[in-house]
Amino acid sequence: MTELGRGSLSKMKAHLDAPVQYAFRLGDEEVPVNPLVGKHLRLEYLGAIHCTHCGRKTKTSFSQGYCYPCMQKLAQCDICIMSPEKCHYDAGTCREPSWGEQFCMTDHVVYLANSSGVKVGITRASQVPTRWIDQGATQALPILRVATRQQSGFVEDLLRSQVADKTNWRALLKGDAVPVDLLAIREQLFDSCGAGIADLQQRFGLQAIQPLTTAEVQDIRYPIEAYPAKITSFNLDKQPLAEGTLLGIKGQYLMFDTGVINIRKYTAYQLAVHEIAA
Repeated sequence: MTELGRGSLSKMKAHLDAPVQYAFRLGDEEVPVNPLVGKHLRLEYLGAIHCTHCGRKTKTSFSQGYCYPCMQKLAQCDICIMSPEKCHYDAGTCREPSWGEQFCMTDHVVYLANSSGVKVGITRASQVPTRWIDQGATQALPILRVATRQQSGFVEDLLRSQVADKTNWRALLKGDAVPVDLLAIREQLFDSCGAGIADLQQRFGLQAIQPLTTAEVQDIRYPIEAYPAKITSFNLDKQPLAEGTLLGIKGQYLMFDTGVINIRKYTAYQLAVHEIAA
């Protein structure tokens, strides 16, 4: 058995390529994951969680990697991160106004993605295509550029009356979604939601909400040898070992012949990664 690395886990680093290139991030260490597909791996939870913000030891990880006090005080853990339309910056009650100015008062992209089916989503412009990869999308298309996170939330809220905004993670890990014509779906949305988009443009200004009519569909391929026959999730809180032959990687999931694990869920967990010789 060979130890490949150990440390505080972060979500896997992902780089768009054919296929996507992944790396474990364990503290300051990076371990390429693609070469491990087809190999027997063991992930061992070492029994400690340290807050990804302050480093405090915590029994429970909140909001994917934070201790309870940080979860209560940090802007990135506030309700408006999951529901951008609930942004309260203008009310003067943002937990960290400077953080909000850097991450929320900046260009966002509203997009269509095909992961377990077509969905609408939003992300900071700087997070394209990382966000699509993290969601396991095999196709993605930016459709609008919006001036702030809150405004992108209003647009998403409008569009999800026509298109889903959730990914079915079990379907995601059973196989690739059937390809769809995202350009045609974009035009259908612009037609059916045109009046609502115009209302938002009137409210915030034409420059604040701009259709991306010349954007092209991004196809994404993942390093997968086979999909698992049965979707069973490892739970490191109940059983500190996740072990098996790595079949592939999709989104932030590792797919073993023995089960699947969402690496992002275990952000800030102290983890050791081992390769076990055949």
